[in-house]
Amino acid sequence: MPRVKTGVVRRRRHKRILKLAKGFYQGRRKHFRKAKEQIERSLMYAFRDRKQKKREFRKLWIIRINAACRLNGMSYSVFMHGTKKAGIELDRKILADMAMNDAAAFASVVAQAKAAL
Repeated sequence: MPRVKTGVVRRRRHKRILKLAKGFYQGRRKHFRKAKEQIERSLMYAFRDRKQKKREFRKLWIIRINAACRLNGMSYSVFMHGTKKAGIELDRKILADMAMNDAAAFASVVAQAKAAL
C-alpha cells in the first residue's frame, strides 16, 4: 500500500475549523485542537438552541396573550377554547402581536370568543 502524505488535506481541514473559530477567545481561536473542541461544543449548542428558541417564543406569546385576556376579563385557557369554538384561526404569534399593538382588535377577538362559549 502506498504511503499517503496528509499535507494538503490536513491544512484544508485545519483551515476550515480555524475559520469557524474566528472570534473565539485566546487559544480557542489559534490552536487547532482547542478550536476543534470548542467548535464541536458550539455546534451542539446551536442545534439545541434552534429548538429552544421556538419554545421560548411560544412561551412569550402565551404570556402576552394571557395578560391581554385578563385585561378583558378572561383567562388564557378559556380564551383559546373560545377562539377554537368560534372558528378563529389566528395563531399565537398573531394574537400576541395584536395584544401588544392593536388592543381594540384584540378586544373584538375576545368578544367573539366570549360569544362562542
